[in-house]
Amino acid sequence: MNITIYDIAQKCNVSIATVSRVLNGSTRVSEKTRAKVLQVMKEMGYKPNPFARGLGLDSMKIVGVICTDVADIFYAHAVSLLEDGLRKHHFDVMLSNTGSDTGHNGKYISDMADKHVDAIITIGTPFSSETDVRLLCDTARQIPVITINSDYHQPNMYSVVCNEKEGMKMIVTALAAKNCHDILYIYDSLTYSGRHKLDGFRQGIRDLNLTEKPELIQQIPRTLDDTEVLIDRLVAGGISFDAIVTSEDIFAIGAQRAALRHGKTIPVIGCNNSILAQCATPTITSLDNKLTSLCNAAVHIVTELTGKEPDSVPVRTEFSADLVERESFRR
Repeated sequence: MNITIYDIAQKCNVSIATVSRVLNGSTRVSEKTRAKVLQVMKEMGYKPNPFARGLGLDSMKIVGVICTDVADIFYAHAVSLLEDGLRKHHFDVMLSNTGSDTGHNGKYISDMADKHVDAIITIGTPFSSETDVRLLCDTARQIPVITINSDYHQPNMYSVVCNEKEGMKMIVTALAAKNCHDILYIYDSLTYSGRHKLDGFRQGIRDLNLTEKPELIQQIPRTLDDTEVLIDRLVAGGISFDAIVTSEDIFAIGAQRAALRHGKTIPVIGCNNSILAQCATPTITSLDNKLTSLCNAAVHIVTELTGKEPDSVPVRTEFSADLVERESFRR
């Protein structure tokens, strides 16, 4: 078993950053602590990794980025923002697109570890199986892992999230103020982000003493066609709704198109505040989950962890969501 600086830090009851400073010869460590760390290294047979994986010296200047589907507009924009930000700090990006085949997820993590990247950034929730999550957490013992819109609560893992739960509650409150009481919610998955959006919607319904109706919470594949088919089916089945909220902008576009076809001019709200929302006719009101801020924060964490002050990095950074009102809300 390879001994890592995480093992040394745990044995000495100090931070990973303190072990890093000892390895780098920093003067910002007391002699007592330095002696203790060096002694434990000797006892455990630790051999410093010459690549120093994000410890501030001998950096490979490569950051691994893992996402589920780079063809998706949200993930594509996130990758672009991360690459632009990291290149400004002279980091190259190693991109892994996991796709729908989860059988190779472990290999993506292992490949990045083998290539001695300085840090790994995950976008969304590319890993869901216990095996993959365990491997990612084990990898974090050696390489800092920054997660965008997911949270594993493990050592040397840093989460950057948007509070989409509160954002969804805000949407329900805004619609209730427009006398909307039968709100249809459409979503596709129960990832970290997906669960928080759904929880926020349901909490918003309860907080306002509205009735939560199972037929008004619909999970479907993320396509325009499936969204339009859903609206057609609900209308044909006599299911009444006076507003539509969706977990993704693409759902909102399909839902609005189908609703207008049925003569329903009701508020429609999407999520992600993507270019899709601006291209729709009428333009779509959308929850801005601060993707630019999330990516900028992730880049900042990488630069801090590979710099001189790793102790100053918060393990969790949270942003609030904003509702961007457009034509689909002003009805």
